[in-house]
Amino acid sequence: MRLDPASKAYVHRRTEKGNTMREFRRCLEGAIARQLYRKFNAITL
Repeated sequence: MRLDPASKAYVHRRTEKGNTMREFRRCLEGAIARQLYRKFNAITL
């Protein structure tokens, strides 16, 4: 989260919307899960 530019941008967007750190982490976990699912699904097909 500290080093990845995409994560930094995501943090910035979410904090501008007024999300708390707890809400942000929950949303980030979902975003990471979606990205991983797409990558794994592309590899297996």
